[in-house]
Amino acid sequence: MTAKPAAAAARATVYGYPRQGRNRELKKAIEGYWKGRVTADTLRQTAAELRRGNWQQLAEAGVHDVPTGDFSYYDHVLDTSVMVGAVPERHRAAVRADALDGYFAMARGTQDVAPLEMTKWFDTNYHYLVPELGPDTEFTADSAKQVAEFKEALALGLTPRPVLVGPVTYLLLAKAAPGVAADFEPLTLLDRLLPVYAEVLADLRAAGAEWVQLDEPALVQDRTPAELNAAARAYRELGGLADRPKLLVASYFGRLGEALPVLAKAPVDGLALDFTESGAGNLDDLAAAGGLPGKRLVAGVVNGRNIWINDYEKSLATLGTLLGLADHVDVSASSSLLHVPLDAKAESDIDPQIARWLAFARQKTQEIVVLARGLSDGTEAIAAELAANRADLASRADAAITRDPAVRARTAAITDADGRRSQPYAERTVAQRAHLGLPPLPTTTIGSFPQTTELRTARADLRAGRIDEAGYEDRIKDEIREVLSFQEKAGLDVLVHGEPERNDMVQYFAEQLTGYLATQHGWVQSYGTRYVRPPVLAGDISRPEPMTVRWTTYAQSLTERPVKGMLTGPVTMLAWSFVRDDQPLGDTARQVALALRDEVNDLEASGTSVIQVDEPALRETLPLRTAEHAAYLRWATESFRLATAGVRPDTQIHTHMCYAEFGDIVQAIDDLDADVISLEAARSHMQVARELAAHGYPREAGPGVYDIHSPRIPSAEEAAALLRKGLEAIPAGRLWVNPDCGLKTRGWPETRASLENLVAAAREIRAELPTEAA
Repeated sequence: MTAKPAAAAARATVYGYPRQGRNRELKKAIEGYWKGRVTADTLRQTAAELRRGNWQQLAEAGVHDVPTGDFSYYDHVLDTSVMVGAVPERHRAAVRADALDGYFAMARGTQDVAPLEMTKWFDTNYHYLVPELGPDTEFTADSAKQVAEFKEALALGLTPRPVLVGPVTYLLLAKAAPGVAADFEPLTLLDRLLPVYAEVLADLRAAGAEWVQLDEPALVQDRTPAELNAAARAYRELGGLADRPKLLVASYFGRLGEALPVLAKAPVDGLALDFTESGAGNLDDLAAAGGLPGKRLVAGVVNGRNIWINDYEKSLATLGTLLGLADHVDVSASSSLLHVPLDAKAESDIDPQIARWLAFARQKTQEIVVLARGLSDGTEAIAAELAANRADLASRADAAITRDPAVRARTAAITDADGRRSQPYAERTVAQRAHLGLPPLPTTTIGSFPQTTELRTARADLRAGRIDEAGYEDRIKDEIREVLSFQEKAGLDVLVHGEPERNDMVQYFAEQLTGYLATQHGWVQSYGTRYVRPPVLAGDISRPEPMTVRWTTYAQSLTERPVKGMLTGPVTMLAWSFVRDDQPLGDTARQVALALRDEVNDLEASGTSVIQVDEPALRETLPLRTAEHAAYLRWATESFRLATAGVRPDTQIHTHMCYAEFGDIVQAIDDLDADVISLEAARSHMQVARELAAHGYPREAGPGVYDIHSPRIPSAEEAAALLRKGLEAIPAGRLWVNPDCGLKTRGWPETRASLENLVAAAREIRAELPTEAA
């Protein structure tokens, strides 16, 4: 199409950008600060240099207004809590003593003070710190960070656009503070919060801000009339301020739905909407609402969450339609680019043909700029880019990697019986208890143990050729022996080999499966200083040979106690990868499940009696709209059962989930038909145990009693108190004792002390049990 030029040139922009730097400089500086090797001033200087580099790259690429305020030392929701003065009472002394250390205390906790709860940011693998609010919460404005970063960008001669988490989303993400009635609704604090936002907006306006972006992704979820009324009231009040910057309300991750007419009618100056596949329906809804006369529309037509190149012709067609629905149309990604790696050009090891199909943050920025130019000047102005884009898309569609006839034939032959255990749980558990001989309240860990400096050095030495494969394997064996020796001495009942050979719980398997590609520099923030390299799922999946059997069997040869086989489940293999977008997710999940089924069966044949298939992403991947839940949960639970149902009744299948809201998927957890599930529970004070009990969950469960995302060492008394709460919901015969999650990121001293305390707590509670329970 030849786009009709807009009244004013379309501008390119982004909602947010990766924070870490090309070589994860931010992570290294923050962790250096925590260890006392980096000063606060050096940390601040590193952060300022990263911000400046990001803004300059965006401006040089052709982005008109650059986002400020999206940069964070740990989490942008935590930054918002600081901005509005919502600091929990237990952290106020630390914040008063030193703002930076107090900030990190809220994120990570200290030995004496627990951190804020952490959970998933909508349906992504990014984790945010949950605000704690109550009826007595008093908000106070602190716009220092936002104003300072705005002025930094302004001093570079750029056009900055501050980005804030919107007030409605902030309150909808919050929870009742400890000690506050569980039915407290944080949204009731809206009228108290809005004047604080008004003050921040005034400060930004005084600093020279023309536009401010207010992110309201919570409005793409199902919302009650009361919540929609709250959104209308919020933007009626903020939009009606006498002296304010122009307001751009941004939604992303999906269709705005019933909230769209609410925001379209609000006295704000622009809306940002998702027009990719995840936002299907926004175009029709916008037309039905009468468009956005007199307003700016920022059109998210480039996928901000996946790494495949954009289809320029399809995006231009959408943009051309949008020209008739708003006074001014600008071009952006569908969400912040926080969720993709920085630069695909750094991936020198990927096949050049496949590299043509990839777009990370820098490439997506270029796509946005090209589309803005095509929208403004017509397709003739981008003829070369269009031709190259067509060729790249055709190259991917025709590539051999995308289709494996043998995989497709096996997937097509799946029957319902393949997803069912041979006996129901009530019969299996009798066989498993006889076979394993475990005590009541059996103790275990989730899988990984600390990845020591020596272990990382050995891995680097292998890559660099300083040691050979045999030398590296000797190091792995030493690590496994040390991990098993500690677990036996500590008194754990079901052991793990510690996963010293694994770089990441998804990447490790992806590197051994066909159809996956690994990146070298594709880092994406998961939480705080935790970064992962999601592999790229480019084609059909199969398992050429066993992936874990050798090390699991070796570990079992060193002990008489059961050693768990450890695998990552099919949904998590998809959720923590960049998935292919050319077939339904359920089809891809079934392919992964069959590959894992082969591994599960080989583990069992090698003598492994306990096999854990982790699905921490099951809740994370739940669609944001309730109407879409059933279809997703159907293929998600089916794929787990397909991976695990081929074992004998006396083989115990475990699964693990962490850092998500589980209450609305308890039936799906039941449908997995795992014998044992371990879940995050320490920060949420055993909430999930109560949810399982309310559902009538009939199997075994281990709600975590040790929060591994904090450097705190929980005492035996603290762990015992949590166990007693767990026993109020789950009978002793079905309760396991374990940490919240794997221990990869922790150090050995805290790990030893914490697990010893965990075992001591289990023994204490075990001794208190009635004879029939014990």
